[in-house]
Amino acid sequence: MFYAPHSRYTEVRERDIEKCDDLMQLARSAEAGVYIAASTSYRQIFVTGHSEYEYDTLKNEYLRDLEKKENPPQPENYFTKGDPDRKPLNRWRAHAHLLFGNWLNYCVYQETPYDITRIGEEMQFYRYNGFNVL
Repeated sequence: MFYAPHSRYTEVRERDIEKCDDLMQLARSAEAGVYIAASTSYRQIFVTGHSEYEYDTLKNEYLRDLEKKENPPQPENYFTKGDPDRKPLNRWRAHAHLLFGNWLNYCVYQETPYDITRIGEEMQFYRYNGFNVL
């Protein structure tokens, strides 16, 4: 179990991911839905939450929308004792660092060839086979 902030106004539907044979769900919750999906080759990873958020980002968005009289729902599992006047705890920071560190290790470092002259060959292979290469 881990915490990850999510937007209140967008979603990636689980049933849409299931329609694509090349995608698999890596993390999801009953409350927030899909959090991480990836291609079966792990060349593309999709994170739908906002682990990069600071402790007060959701609070600021919530207060902004209240001022606009939009009546937003209060972020769930965010405010201490459900009180927007109390400082929210950043319960997701350690998980955000772990996610980024694991991505770098397993999806970047482990897949990068040691022979620098082969990097161009591999990039051409990925482009030819339809992968997005940054």
